[in-house]
Parts: sequence; structure tokens; C-alpha cells
Amino acid sequence: MRLSPDDMVFWQQGFFKLNGTIVFTWGLMLVLAIGAMLITRNLSTELHRSRWQNLLEIIVTGIEQQIEDVGLRPARKYIGFLGTLFLFVALASLFTIVPGYEPPTGSLSTTAALALCVWVIVPLYGIREQGLGGYLKSYLEPTAIMLPFNIISELSRTLALAVRLFGNMMSGALILAILLSVTPFIFPVVMSALGLLTGMVQAYIFSILATVYIAAATRVTGPRSEPRPVPSA
Repeated sequence: MRLSPDDMVFWQQGFFKLNGTIVFTWGLMLVLAIGAMLITRNLSTELHRSRWQNLLEIIVTGIEQQIEDVGLRPARKYIGFLGTLFLFVALASLFTIVPGYEPPTGSLSTTAALALCVWVIVPLYGIREQGLGGYLKSYLEPTAIMLPFNIISELSRTLALAVRLFGNMMSGALILAILLSVTPFIFPVVMSALGLLTGMVQAYIFSILATVYIAAATRVTGPRSEPRPVPSA
């Protein structure tokens, strides 16, 4: 029983290793890139549009609405990063219906990399909106004594992002593997459907948390706090 796609080794030469996490991650990136090119190559502004374009517009509009609900406007400035983040995590879960596939988000290295992307992009957006001085000043709010606590908060929430996603994805795969070995027929099918739903929820929560962190960093005034509460899972 594999606990992580890291244990699925396809090739190894000394220190270098090609495991399931790398293969499935690059596979998802390839699917996203090719899918984006195929769907957007014949975009239409007329009333008659392809089903793929309609589906794409529904997804984009939904993501933009979620971004604006958190407080980031205009949403188009942030949808490139946040939309890609959501689609990657969501597809990583949806592709579990493919035999032999294991979600790369079941590896701590993948979830840590995603969390690090959020950790890097948050100050970049904050500096762009407030300037370097304004963003660094926010670490001193409400008083200068809060500086070490604000820094610890930045690091701890990055760790929480990685561990939250990894724990939920790995536990779901582990429970399914146990059920397959005990009752290999009807019940695992139900659990697989539940796992897909859980994966979509995790994609939503991960992207919303990233949106909240960016919204907190890009506010010109006010203390460093989340604009609105976010559901936990």
C-alpha cells in the first residue's frame, strides 16, 4: 500500500529519481496547457459559441465572482494565479477516476510547493499595491512589538496550507485503499465519489485561503487581518 505517489518510482539513477509525483504533476500541467490552447484557439464574441467556450466562461466567471466576494477588485488582476491554483488542485482530484493515477497533491512536496507559491506571490502583490514601504510597514501594525508575531504568522499559515491539503488528500486515498482491500465492490465506488467531492472542496478552500491572504496584503490601510472568515475542512 502506497501512502504517497512519491513511493511510485519509474526511474532512478543514483540521487536522481523520477517518481509518480513528478510524472503526474507534469502530466496535469500538460493537460492544463493543451486544454487552454484548444479551448481558446477559436473563441467567439457572437451569440453562437462552442460548448467548451461556454464551460470555460462559466468557470472563469465563477472564479472571478469568488475573488471579488473576498474583496479583491478588479478580479482580472488576480485570476491568472488564483484560477490556475484552483484548476490544478481540482484536476488533481478529478483525475483519480483514471486507473493507475494517484494525485500529486497526496505528496507533501507538491502541497509545500503550492504553499510556497502563495507565500511568494502574497508580498509581491502587496508591494505592487502598497509599495515596498507600505507593505513592510504593515508588519508593524498595530504596534511594532507585533513584528515577530506577524512574521511567525506568515510562516505558520504557509505551513498550514501545505499540511492541510496534504493531510486531506492522503487520508482520502488511504481510506479508499483500505476499503478496496476489505470490500472491493460497491462501497469503494461510493467512497470514490465522496473523494472527488472532498477534492473539489479542498481545491476551493486552498484557493480561497490564498485569495484571503492576497486581499489582506494588498489593502492600503488597516491592520493585517483576514477580510472575511473562511470555512475550514
